Amino acid sequence: MPNETQYESAAQDMLARIEHAVEDSGADIEFETEDEILTLEFPDGSRIIINKQRPLQQIWVAAKSGGFHYHYDPERSLWVREGGRELLADLEEFATQQLKSPVRLR
Repeated sequence: MPNETQYESAAQDMLARIEHAVEDSGADIEFETEDEILTLEFPDGSRIIINKQRPLQQIWVAAKSGGFHYHYDPERSLWVREGGRELLADLEEFATQQLKSPVRLR
């Protein structure tokens, strides 16, 4: 488990990376960050909510397909959930489902 400083740095970097990836994707997705909560909003009004969970040193994602908890793997420099699914890969899948059009974030 990373220390608090490593967690904060990795989590902030990931939220910023997601923002840039969404912006660079060209997909019709609006985003907003407020109080460390990143909200992706889709044309149909649906949302994906991404937020830091400091006490657990996780990033949580809420999407139409469910809620998911990711922990930082410092050896691989990746945010992963149980089963090994990587955060950006999951976000691509969730965003594609909600936009009903392919979304590339990696």
